[in-house]
Amino acid sequence: MVVQHNMTAQNANRMLGITTGELAKSTEKLSSGYKVNRAADDASGLSISEKMRKQIRGLTQASANAQDGISMVQTAEGALTEVHSMLQRMNELSVKAANGTLSSADRGNVQDELDQLTSEINRVSTTTKFNELYLLSGTNQNGSATGGVLGVSLQVGADPLNSNKISVGITAMNSKTLFGSTALNVKDSTGALASSVISTIGDAISIVSKQRSALGAVQNRLEHTIKNLDNIVENTTSAESEIRDTDMASEMVVYSKNNILQQAGQSMLAQANQANQGVLSLLG
Repeated sequence: MVVQHNMTAQNANRMLGITTGELAKSTEKLSSGYKVNRAADDASGLSISEKMRKQIRGLTQASANAQDGISMVQTAEGALTEVHSMLQRMNELSVKAANGTLSSADRGNVQDELDQLTSEINRVSTTTKFNELYLLSGTNQNGSATGGVLGVSLQVGADPLNSNKISVGITAMNSKTLFGSTALNVKDSTGALASSVISTIGDAISIVSKQRSALGAVQNRLEHTIKNLDNIVENTTSAESEIRDTDMASEMVVYSKNNILQQAGQSMLAQANQANQGVLSLLG
């Protein structure tokens, strides 16, 4: 029997240290909810997880971008709905003015309403705005000319690729675009001028219809884009969870095992330290 070295106690202490370390790791995993809390836990898993997180957060924002695009399109389309309504009223007035039963004074009253509706179309064109973008004016955010078309590029992907951009073009919807240089004048004694106005307004209605159809097509595309992005986010999140998240049931089993081993190790270490006490009886 020796007293300088208690190998049993040293072994018990070493094993207790290992068990305590494993118990600490289990505690961290259970309390954080992650089985990978640092690179040392799983170096390759952490790298893959971070790439997936980048993708998830980028795609989530891309989905929000697409939703903003839908809101912008709906704002423009709502304004064009009113423009359509005004044009239909103007067409109605023009047909009325073409009737030979009206007097010149009657046509003057019709002209007054046509002028007011034309002014309102111009006002809608210059004031319809979404987040500082004037949608129907045909100008950029800074007011610069764009050839009569506002171009908006929507980022709908996580990567900087042209294929992840959707372009939306909205033509200016003022009286110049809709009616050209033709004056909407129905003030004559015969109603002949009104016939020309009817044709001009019919063309304007077609222009607005074409723009509304284009916006509707873009909105449908964006809705499908959002569904696809959300699906990718869901599945990528599931894959990232498999790499990084703690399986609480399995980890609880590990925690319970290490907790028992720690208590047993502490008991064995205490007994091993008591073993050398027998030397005192030999010396007594």
